[in-house]
Amino acid sequence: MVTYKNDLARTGQNLKETVLTPGNVTAASFGKLRFLAADGKVDAQPLYLSALDVAGKTHNVVYVATENASVYAFDADTGATLWHVSLLGSGESPSDSRGCNQVAPVIGVTSTPVIDRAAGPHGTLYVVAMSNAGNYHQRLHALDVASGAELLGGPREISATYPARDGSTRSFDPGQYEERAALLLSRGTIYTSWTSHCDRAPYTGWIIAYSEATLAQTAVLNVAPNGTGTGYASAGPAIWMSGGGPAADSAGNVYLLTGNGVFETTLDAQGFPDKGDYGNSFLKLSATSGGLRVADYFTMHDETNESAADTDLGSGGAMLLPDLADADGTTRHLAVGAGKNGTLYVVNRDAMGKFDPAGDNIWQELPATLHAGIWSTPAWFNGTLYYGPVGRGVLAFTASSAHFSNTPAAQTATSFRYPGTAPAISANGKLNAILWAHENGNPAVLHAYDARNLAHELYNSSQAAGGRDHFGAGNKFITPTIAGGKVFVGTQSGVAVFGLLP
Repeated sequence: MVTYKNDLARTGQNLKETVLTPGNVTAASFGKLRFLAADGKVDAQPLYLSALDVAGKTHNVVYVATENASVYAFDADTGATLWHVSLLGSGESPSDSRGCNQVAPVIGVTSTPVIDRAAGPHGTLYVVAMSNAGNYHQRLHALDVASGAELLGGPREISATYPARDGSTRSFDPGQYEERAALLLSRGTIYTSWTSHCDRAPYTGWIIAYSEATLAQTAVLNVAPNGTGTGYASAGPAIWMSGGGPAADSAGNVYLLTGNGVFETTLDAQGFPDKGDYGNSFLKLSATSGGLRVADYFTMHDETNESAADTDLGSGGAMLLPDLADADGTTRHLAVGAGKNGTLYVVNRDAMGKFDPAGDNIWQELPATLHAGIWSTPAWFNGTLYYGPVGRGVLAFTASSAHFSNTPAAQTATSFRYPGTAPAISANGKLNAILWAHENGNPAVLHAYDARNLAHELYNSSQAAGGRDHFGAGNKFITPTIAGGKVFVGTQSGVAVFGLLP
């Protein structure tokens, strides 16, 4: 499990789980095994490598990054600490909250790192950390997965400039941003994408890319270079996605959602906003010899009203669907996204729909299907799309002829409070599929459902007597990691490990 939601499409499925089944994930045989204590909140999804040589011994390893700007490698089977490194420079501390309560009390590592097991002598973990020593810093680190040692002469200080249409130049201010969206590694390039602290202006929409082989900066794109105002409709837009990462297809195109912000309803001859600002948009980015460009996009017809009301599309994450055949047998390349307005948008990645004030010209649109809105990312398994909106259960939408029904085919009995839930799937191919979901609260709850029948809850961490499986207060935007017969859940002070009981 080397990247957010397990793959570049961000489906959230691990189809190689051979230990955990609907038959043994019960309170009688499954529960909390241990707690991996760390030095701060774990907002990033834990990552996992099996059978890794560490100092001459073979370990299954779980990697944990914290808001105290630390990275840990734990033995996934015993809980032993294999290594722990701080990403802070001399005399530095993690950033303060920058006057925003969304990531507090400190900011270190918020976004999920990414691992390339084939890079470096043992494999390389790439991670971004924020720090403060009078001046704020954002740095990209490349760590050896077996020792935590810095590689490639890192870390690399993140800085960038981008030309605005008025002739001025925008400069990336590290104190104004945090990296909440997960890192993307595609075709040898690390993509970072940046959000603001709350809506504290000025901020714009940065995507900054680096070579995984050298940490050299390879591309800079700003998808809102003119968005510096203080109002919701004139700021940003920033790239939030509730911890979800940009997705990538087999051709290397990158897909992401932007938050509320400026968008020009005056279009150029190719149908793109004439000043290059993409508030509340679903973007397809292409890498070119000159860097990154917006190759296609979709923006809702009432974007101006949505942004003015702070109704972000970018409060949710994008996910690419596998190839689906429509009613005529034509293969369709689709993606889904949803945000605060509760509408499920399905776009054709080959013709995303752009902007039309008269209506949305996209593959499929399901208004109000997701009720109070999405602050999470979806999952996919075997023809079914799973969403966890605020105040409702996890909803299952089945695909038929490359379309989804207007109402969910199934849902869980449990309703999930803010921010809803970002489900993940474990299965052995198409067998023994389990949907895992984190419920924010005090205590937080880990749920397991039969993925083919969401009405059947297999297990939750509140079932065992005496609070046996409790693991503390919840945290926002948590996706469980399932690997090697275990489930790893980030918390406010470490990672809870679940598995089959002795």
